[in-house]
Amino acid sequence: MTEVANDRRPAGEELPTSAGSEPRHGLSISDLLALPVLQGAQLIAGAVGRHRAVTRVNVMEVPDVLPYVREGELLVTTGYAVRDEPARLASLVRELHLRGVAALGIKLGRYVDELPAAVAAVADELGFPVVRLADSTGYDELLAGVLTAVLDHQADRLQRSQEVHRALLEVVLHGGGLPEVARALAGILDVSVQVLSTTGAVVAEAGPPDAATGRADVPDAGRAVVPVVAGSVDLGSVIATAAGRALGDVDVQALQHAATVSALVLARQQAVAAVDGKYRADFLRDVLLNRAGGPERTIPHAEGLGWDLDRRLVVVVAEPDVPPSGERPAGRAAPGRPAVPSRPDIERLAAAWTSAVRSRDAGAAVAGFSTEVVAVLGCPEDDVERRVHELVAAVRAELPRPSAGVGFGRPADGVHGLTAAYEQARKALRVGRQVHGCGAVTSFDRLGVHRLLSLVPDPAELRAFERETLRELAADTPEAADLRQTLQVLLDTNLNVAQAARALHFHYNTLRYRISKLERVVGRFTQDPTLRLDLALALRVVQMRGIGR
Repeated sequence: MTEVANDRRPAGEELPTSAGSEPRHGLSISDLLALPVLQGAQLIAGAVGRHRAVTRVNVMEVPDVLPYVREGELLVTTGYAVRDEPARLASLVRELHLRGVAALGIKLGRYVDELPAAVAAVADELGFPVVRLADSTGYDELLAGVLTAVLDHQADRLQRSQEVHRALLEVVLHGGGLPEVARALAGILDVSVQVLSTTGAVVAEAGPPDAATGRADVPDAGRAVVPVVAGSVDLGSVIATAAGRALGDVDVQALQHAATVSALVLARQQAVAAVDGKYRADFLRDVLLNRAGGPERTIPHAEGLGWDLDRRLVVVVAEPDVPPSGERPAGRAAPGRPAVPSRPDIERLAAAWTSAVRSRDAGAAVAGFSTEVVAVLGCPEDDVERRVHELVAAVRAELPRPSAGVGFGRPADGVHGLTAAYEQARKALRVGRQVHGCGAVTSFDRLGVHRLLSLVPDPAELRAFERETLRELAADTPEAADLRQTLQVLLDTNLNVAQAARALHFHYNTLRYRISKLERVVGRFTQDPTLRLDLALALRVVQMRGIGR
């Protein structure tokens, strides 16, 4: 199989020929042997390389010819330069192969009686063709005949390439997409064509059924792959398969033109999709922020976008987890404020949510905002949590990394309740991430006391309550965090010192000393139930801010 998919050059750009590979713009050795000027010539070694293409001819009659050879050359010789040591041809063949020379033509019987076995072995190993020239072949006729044939071939190839390029551009200029490009290329080359996405999914295919791309009996020479690249972005690949023949350089050049045109089509589709996506996202944001008008205006507009908002709905908000360090710890909240997700992260997450939601709810609305992805789903049943968790599992199966936090609010009865549901979902996401860490899936109804704290409109007021209640324990230091953990365990165990000591792996007397230290800082909480309640709430505020995590 001719595969150009590992080369990241823009689609359609001519590929340079490396040593041992075949040039894409000359006559093959098999074609050359059919020329009248080479009548009587025989391929006596390296037959596997008969596909190698010749672009020029050179003559070797000096031993130090290597600095003067060029890639794609047919190097011809009488063997005069190695007449005293014919075995030197073996190392010469290896060096010629490394320099990309196409083949060696030699006249035997004048200076070298026969091709040494070692030379034939090296040529066969490398697939480097060695051609025995007929005694009657003259150098002047050989040079002129081969160069004329190569130039004619290149002229035909250029003309054919231009015809293919014009035909494919006509398809695009008349509004055709990838299916039309595939059909045009399949018709021009009489091959089977597939256009694949970056994930390997077939997005367009055409061609005769007897040249199906997936057939196992198609030889490698009958299949070629070219990447579809726009700038440095990999968009997929184009595959051509011919069941009854080998694909030549003209076929590969046509395939590269098809890749270029496919890149134009995909770039156009992505531009249209970007504009459409922004329009949808802007409208959905206006709906969620109650800026799109009443239901009489919003619902018909949403129907035009394929969204059904005239039913019982639930709002789900997802946001990629991007801690400041760039790491993505599992199950732990990141210190400080998370970094803003990148646009590619949002786009990948939005695509995964769209795929998961569309297969389950055709009327759902999904859009990617600047830092989050929002889905508005129908929820006719009462088990909203199960529905959301199923969707999250489907998204993570398609996009396991990076992780994303998810929050969802209470069901809303139609458009008029979406603003409150959206705010609830955002609060659930924010609090769930702060309390449970990255990847948390949180329902607003299950926030408990955190839900009440999240409803306080002024964060400064919460911070003031935290500082006034915890005093020195509110500091963002390791010592303060350690004492807060001790206080939290004491409150969780209802001040059972023995149980708390076991949970903290402290000696009983050590914990008694710590209790005294805590009471000197925050007051006699062991005797004041109201103070204990205040401390418990203040610790929740600290937890929501992610201090010391």
